[in-house]
Amino acid sequence: MPRVDPSAHTIKSHGATLARNHLHDWLILLLLIVIEVILFVIHPFYRFVGRDMLEDLKYPMKENTVPVWAVPLYAVLLPMAVFLLFYMRRRDVYDLHHSVLGLLFAVLITAVLTDAIKDAVGRPRPDFYWRCFPDGVEVYDKWGGVVCHGKESDIKEGHKSFPSGHTSWSFAGLGFLSLYLSGKIKAFDRQGHVAKLCIVFLPILAACLVGISRVDDYWHHWQDVFAGGLLGLVVATFCYMQFFPPPYSDDGWGPYAYFKAMEEARVNSNTNRDSPLVQTMEVPGGVNQAPRRNGDTLPPFTYHSPSLEAMELGQK
Repeated sequence: MPRVDPSAHTIKSHGATLARNHLHDWLILLLLIVIEVILFVIHPFYRFVGRDMLEDLKYPMKENTVPVWAVPLYAVLLPMAVFLLFYMRRRDVYDLHHSVLGLLFAVLITAVLTDAIKDAVGRPRPDFYWRCFPDGVEVYDKWGGVVCHGKESDIKEGHKSFPSGHTSWSFAGLGFLSLYLSGKIKAFDRQGHVAKLCIVFLPILAACLVGISRVDDYWHHWQDVFAGGLLGLVVATFCYMQFFPPPYSDDGWGPYAYFKAMEEARVNSNTNRDSPLVQTMEVPGGVNQAPRRNGDTLPPFTYHSPSLEAMELGQK
Protein backbone atom coordinates (compact mmCIF):
# COMPACT_ATOMS: atom_id res chain seq x y z
CA MET A 1 0.00 0.00 0.00
CA PRO A 2 1.47 3.42 -0.95
CA ARG A 3 2.36 5.86 1.77
CA VAL A 4 -0.41 8.38 2.50
CA ASP A 5 -0.60 11.96 3.70
CA PRO A 6 -2.89 12.62 6.71
CA SER A 7 -3.72 16.13 5.46
CA ALA A 8 -5.51 14.91 2.36
CA HIS A 9 -8.23 17.43 1.55
CA THR A 10 -8.31 20.10 4.25
CA ILE A 11 -9.33 23.74 4.36
CA LYS A 12 -5.68 24.74 4.20
CA SER A 13 -4.80 22.60 1.20
CA HIS A 14 -7.97 22.73 -0.92
CA GLY A 15 -10.31 25.24 0.73
CA ALA A 16 -9.40 28.33 -1.30
CA THR A 17 -9.49 26.46 -4.60
CA LEU A 18 -12.83 24.88 -3.78
CA ALA A 19 -14.35 28.24 -2.84
CA ARG A 20 -13.09 29.82 -6.07
CA ASN A 21 -14.60 26.99 -8.10
CA HIS A 22 -17.97 27.75 -6.50
CA LEU A 23 -17.64 31.54 -6.57
CA HIS A 24 -20.81 31.90 -8.65
CA ASP A 25 -22.75 29.94 -6.01
CA TRP A 26 -21.60 32.27 -3.25
CA LEU A 27 -22.52 35.29 -5.36
CA ILE A 28 -26.01 33.87 -5.85
CA LEU A 29 -26.28 33.51 -2.07
CA LEU A 30 -25.53 37.22 -1.71
CA LEU A 31 -28.21 37.97 -4.29
CA LEU A 32 -30.71 35.87 -2.34
CA ILE A 33 -29.89 37.84 0.81
CA VAL A 34 -30.60 41.12 -1.00
CA ILE A 35 -33.90 39.78 -2.34
CA GLU A 36 -34.90 38.55 1.11
CA VAL A 37 -34.24 41.99 2.66
CA ILE A 38 -36.35 43.67 -0.03
CA LEU A 39 -39.23 41.21 0.47
CA PHE A 40 -39.12 41.76 4.21
CA VAL A 41 -39.22 45.55 3.94
CA ILE A 42 -41.99 46.00 1.36
CA HIS A 43 -45.65 46.03 2.35
CA PRO A 44 -47.70 42.88 1.86
CA PHE A 45 -50.99 42.77 0.00
CA TYR A 46 -53.70 44.12 2.32
CA ARG A 47 -56.39 41.56 1.79
CA PHE A 48 -60.00 42.64 2.28
CA VAL A 49 -61.20 41.83 5.79
CA GLY A 50 -64.91 42.28 6.37
CA ARG A 51 -67.02 42.41 9.50
CA ASP A 52 -68.15 38.79 9.11
CA MET A 53 -64.58 37.56 8.70
CA LEU A 54 -63.34 38.72 12.10
CA GLU A 55 -64.84 35.84 14.04
CA ASP A 56 -61.72 33.69 13.56
CA LEU A 57 -59.30 36.62 13.89
CA LYS A 58 -59.99 37.67 17.48
CA TYR A 59 -57.35 35.59 19.23
CA PRO A 60 -55.24 37.53 21.76
CA MET A 61 -51.85 38.96 20.85
CA LYS A 62 -48.99 37.04 22.46
CA GLU A 63 -45.22 37.13 22.42
CA ASN A 64 -43.34 34.56 20.39
CA THR A 65 -42.45 31.41 22.29
CA VAL A 66 -39.54 31.02 19.86
CA PRO A 67 -38.03 34.49 19.32
CA VAL A 68 -37.15 35.58 15.80
CA TRP A 69 -33.46 35.92 16.69
CA ALA A 70 -33.35 32.29 17.84
CA VAL A 71 -34.36 30.87 14.45
CA PRO A 72 -30.96 31.41 12.71
CA LEU A 73 -29.21 29.96 15.76
CA TYR A 74 -30.83 26.54 15.64
CA ALA A 75 -31.63 26.44 11.90
CA VAL A 76 -28.24 27.62 10.60
CA LEU A 77 -25.52 27.78 13.26
CA LEU A 78 -26.42 24.47 14.93
CA PRO A 79 -26.18 22.45 11.70
CA MET A 80 -22.90 24.22 10.86
CA ALA A 81 -21.51 23.17 14.24
CA VAL A 82 -22.39 19.57 13.41
CA PHE A 83 -20.70 19.91 10.01
CA LEU A 84 -17.54 21.16 11.74
CA LEU A 85 -17.53 18.20 14.10
CA PHE A 86 -17.57 15.79 11.18
CA TYR A 87 -14.85 17.81 9.47
CA MET A 88 -12.65 17.57 12.56
CA ARG A 89 -13.05 13.80 12.41
CA ARG A 90 -12.58 13.18 8.67
CA ARG A 91 -10.74 16.29 7.42
CA ASP A 92 -12.81 16.35 4.25
CA VAL A 93 -13.11 19.91 2.97
CA TYR A 94 -15.51 18.81 0.22
CA ASP A 95 -17.97 17.60 2.82
CA LEU A 96 -17.66 20.77 4.92
CA HIS A 97 -17.90 23.20 2.00
CA HIS A 98 -20.82 21.51 0.28
CA SER A 99 -22.79 20.95 3.48
CA VAL A 100 -22.47 24.62 4.45
CA LEU A 101 -23.26 25.77 0.91
CA GLY A 102 -26.24 23.44 0.63
CA LEU A 103 -27.59 24.52 4.02
CA LEU A 104 -27.35 28.21 3.18
CA PHE A 105 -29.06 27.65 -0.17
CA ALA A 106 -31.83 25.67 1.52
CA VAL A 107 -32.49 28.34 4.14
CA LEU A 108 -32.23 31.36 1.83
CA ILE A 109 -34.29 29.88 -0.99
CA THR A 110 -36.92 28.93 1.58
CA ALA A 111 -36.83 32.42 3.08
CA VAL A 112 -37.28 34.10 -0.32
CA LEU A 113 -40.14 31.81 -1.30
CA THR A 114 -41.80 32.21 2.10
CA ASP A 115 -41.70 36.00 2.16
CA ALA A 116 -42.68 36.27 -1.50
CA ILE A 117 -45.79 34.19 -0.82
CA LYS A 118 -46.50 36.11 2.38
CA ASP A 119 -46.45 39.44 0.57
CA ALA A 120 -48.52 38.14 -2.33
CA VAL A 121 -51.23 36.39 -0.28
CA GLY A 122 -51.58 38.87 2.58
CA ARG A 123 -53.58 36.49 4.78
CA PRO A 124 -54.46 38.04 8.16
CA ARG A 125 -53.10 36.40 11.30
CA PRO A 126 -55.39 34.87 13.97
CA ASP A 127 -54.78 37.94 16.18
CA PHE A 128 -55.49 40.43 13.42
CA TYR A 129 -58.48 41.97 15.20
CA TRP A 130 -56.39 43.36 18.05
CA ARG A 131 -53.71 44.53 15.67
CA CYS A 132 -56.34 46.43 13.71
CA PHE A 133 -58.45 47.63 16.66
CA PRO A 134 -56.14 47.71 19.71
CA ASP A 135 -58.74 49.66 21.72
CA GLY A 136 -61.61 47.40 20.66
CA VAL A 137 -63.37 50.19 18.72
CA GLU A 138 -64.38 48.81 15.32
CA VAL A 139 -64.37 51.05 12.26
CA TYR A 140 -65.56 49.98 8.79
CA ASP A 141 -65.76 51.55 5.39
CA LYS A 142 -68.84 51.64 3.12
CA TRP A 143 -68.08 48.14 1.79
CA GLY A 144 -67.91 46.69 5.26
CA GLY A 145 -64.14 46.38 5.28
CA VAL A 146 -62.08 47.14 8.36
CA VAL A 147 -60.41 50.54 8.75
CA CYS A 148 -57.51 49.81 11.05
CA HIS A 149 -56.15 52.41 13.46
CA GLY A 150 -53.50 50.32 15.21
CA LYS A 151 -49.74 50.58 14.92
CA GLU A 152 -48.61 50.49 11.31
CA SER A 153 -45.96 47.85 12.06
CA ASP A 154 -48.52 45.61 13.77
CA ILE A 155 -50.96 45.93 10.88
CA LYS A 156 -48.23 45.20 8.34
CA GLU A 157 -47.12 42.13 10.25
CA GLY A 158 -50.74 41.10 10.69
CA HIS A 159 -51.06 40.47 6.93
CA LYS A 160 -48.17 37.95 6.81
CA SER A 161 -49.79 34.80 8.10
CA PHE A 162 -49.37 32.41 5.14
CA PRO A 163 -47.04 30.54 5.19
CA SER A 164 -45.25 30.36 8.53
CA GLY A 165 -41.72 31.72 8.31
CA HIS A 166 -40.58 30.18 11.60
CA THR A 167 -41.75 26.78 10.41
CA SER A 168 -40.33 26.98 6.91
CA TRP A 169 -36.92 28.11 8.19
CA SER A 170 -36.95 25.36 10.82
CA PHE A 171 -37.76 22.58 8.39
CA ALA A 172 -35.25 23.92 5.85
CA GLY A 173 -32.32 24.06 8.26
CA LEU A 174 -33.15 21.16 10.56
CA GLY A 175 -34.50 19.09 7.68
CA PHE A 176 -31.17 19.52 5.89
CA LEU A 177 -29.40 18.50 9.09
CA SER A 178 -31.58 15.41 9.37
CA LEU A 179 -30.70 14.35 5.82
CA TYR A 180 -27.02 15.00 6.50
CA LEU A 181 -27.03 12.89 9.66
CA SER A 182 -28.92 10.06 8.00
CA GLY A 183 -26.18 9.82 5.39
CA LYS A 184 -23.28 10.14 7.81
CA ILE A 185 -24.48 7.49 10.27
CA LYS A 186 -25.84 5.26 7.47
CA ALA A 187 -29.32 5.19 8.94
CA PHE A 188 -30.64 3.21 5.96
CA ASP A 189 -27.95 0.53 5.78
CA ARG A 190 -30.58 -2.22 6.09
CA GLN A 191 -29.08 -3.44 9.37
CA GLY A 192 -32.19 -2.75 11.45
CA HIS A 193 -30.66 -0.16 13.82
CA VAL A 194 -33.73 1.83 14.86
CA ALA A 195 -31.57 3.93 17.21
CA LYS A 196 -30.10 5.63 14.14
CA LEU A 197 -33.58 6.67 13.05
CA CYS A 198 -34.15 8.27 16.45
CA ILE A 199 -31.09 10.46 15.87
CA VAL A 200 -32.35 11.38 12.41
CA PHE A 201 -35.82 12.28 13.70
CA LEU A 202 -34.56 14.59 16.47
CA PRO A 203 -34.10 17.65 14.20
CA ILE A 204 -37.48 16.98 12.56
CA LEU A 205 -39.11 16.78 15.99
CA ALA A 206 -37.59 20.13 16.96
CA ALA A 207 -38.92 21.70 13.76
CA CYS A 208 -42.40 20.26 14.44
CA LEU A 209 -42.41 21.74 17.94
CA VAL A 210 -41.53 25.14 16.54
CA GLY A 211 -44.45 24.86 14.12
CA ILE A 212 -46.84 23.90 16.93
CA SER A 213 -45.69 26.90 18.97
CA ARG A 214 -46.73 29.20 16.12
CA VAL A 215 -50.31 27.97 16.38
CA ASP A 216 -50.26 28.09 20.19
CA ASP A 217 -49.04 31.69 20.09
CA TYR A 218 -51.92 32.63 17.73
CA TRP A 219 -49.47 33.94 15.13
CA HIS A 220 -50.52 31.41 12.50
CA HIS A 221 -53.36 29.19 11.39
CA TRP A 222 -52.62 25.49 11.14
CA GLN A 223 -52.65 25.68 7.34
CA ASP A 224 -49.84 28.25 7.49
CA VAL A 225 -47.70 25.91 9.57
CA PHE A 226 -48.39 22.91 7.36
CA ALA A 227 -47.51 24.82 4.19
CA GLY A 228 -44.38 26.31 5.74
CA GLY A 229 -43.12 22.94 6.95
CA LEU A 230 -43.75 21.30 3.59
CA LEU A 231 -42.04 24.13 1.73
CA GLY A 232 -38.94 24.06 3.92
CA LEU A 233 -38.58 20.28 3.80
CA VAL A 234 -38.97 20.10 0.01
CA VAL A 235 -36.40 22.84 -0.58
CA ALA A 236 -33.99 21.23 1.89
CA THR A 237 -34.27 17.90 0.08
CA PHE A 238 -33.63 19.45 -3.34
CA CYS A 239 -30.60 21.39 -2.06
CA TYR A 240 -29.18 18.37 -0.27
CA MET A 241 -29.50 16.18 -3.37
CA GLN A 242 -27.48 18.73 -5.37
CA PHE A 243 -24.37 17.95 -3.32
CA PHE A 244 -24.90 14.53 -1.72
CA PRO A 245 -26.17 11.14 -2.86
CA PRO A 246 -29.46 9.94 -1.35
CA PRO A 247 -29.04 8.90 2.31
CA TYR A 248 -30.12 5.35 1.48
CA SER A 249 -27.35 5.02 -1.12
CA ASP A 250 -24.17 3.06 -0.34
CA ASP A 251 -22.24 6.27 -1.04
CA GLY A 252 -24.60 8.41 1.01
CA TRP A 253 -21.94 9.19 3.61
CA GLY A 254 -19.99 11.57 1.34
CA PRO A 255 -20.58 14.35 -1.21
CA TYR A 256 -20.40 13.83 -4.96
CA ALA A 257 -17.29 16.02 -5.14
CA TYR A 258 -15.40 13.73 -2.77
CA PHE A 259 -15.95 10.64 -4.90
CA LYS A 260 -15.10 12.62 -8.03
CA ALA A 261 -11.80 13.68 -6.47
CA MET A 262 -11.06 10.09 -5.45
CA GLU A 263 -11.72 8.85 -8.98
CA GLU A 264 -9.48 11.52 -10.49
CA ALA A 265 -6.73 10.66 -8.01
CA ARG A 266 -7.03 6.96 -8.85
CA VAL A 267 -6.76 7.66 -12.57
CA ASN A 268 -3.73 9.90 -12.01
CA SER A 269 -2.16 7.25 -9.82
CA ASN A 270 -2.57 4.59 -12.49
CA THR A 271 -1.22 6.97 -15.13
CA ASN A 272 1.87 7.68 -13.04
CA ARG A 273 2.51 4.01 -12.42
CA ASP A 274 2.20 3.20 -16.13
CA SER A 275 4.67 5.89 -17.15
CA PRO A 276 8.07 4.67 -18.53
CA LEU A 277 9.97 6.34 -15.70
CA VAL A 278 8.08 4.49 -12.99
CA GLN A 279 8.27 1.18 -14.87
CA THR A 280 12.06 1.39 -15.10
CA MET A 281 12.23 1.99 -11.35
CA GLU A 282 10.18 -1.10 -10.42
CA VAL A 283 11.91 -4.39 -9.60
CA PRO A 284 10.39 -7.88 -9.10
CA GLY A 285 11.03 -7.82 -5.37
CA GLY A 286 8.27 -5.29 -4.85
CA VAL A 287 10.60 -2.36 -3.99
CA ASN A 288 10.70 0.63 -6.31
CA GLN A 289 14.37 1.30 -6.95
CA ALA A 290 16.13 3.85 -9.16
CA PRO A 291 18.78 2.65 -11.66
CA ARG A 292 22.39 2.52 -10.54
CA ARG A 293 24.73 5.29 -11.49
CA ASN A 294 28.47 4.68 -11.09
CA GLY A 295 27.72 1.80 -8.78
CA ASP A 296 25.71 3.91 -6.31
CA THR A 297 22.11 3.12 -5.48
CA LEU A 298 19.69 6.01 -5.02
CA PRO A 299 17.14 6.03 -2.15
CA PRO A 300 13.95 4.00 -2.78
CA PHE A 301 11.16 5.78 -4.66
CA THR A 302 7.86 6.06 -2.82
CA TYR A 303 4.61 7.25 -4.38
CA HIS A 304 2.59 9.61 -2.20
CA SER A 305 -1.18 9.70 -2.68
CA PRO A 306 -3.01 12.18 -0.42
CA SER A 307 -6.36 11.09 -1.79
CA LEU A 308 -5.99 7.46 -0.67
CA GLU A 309 -5.82 8.55 2.94
CA ALA A 310 -8.99 10.54 2.46
CA MET A 311 -10.60 7.45 0.98
CA GLU A 312 -9.50 5.30 3.90
CA LEU A 313 -10.72 7.86 6.41
CA GLY A 314 -14.04 8.07 4.59
CA GLN A 315 -14.49 4.32 4.60
CA LYS A 316 -13.79 4.22 8.33
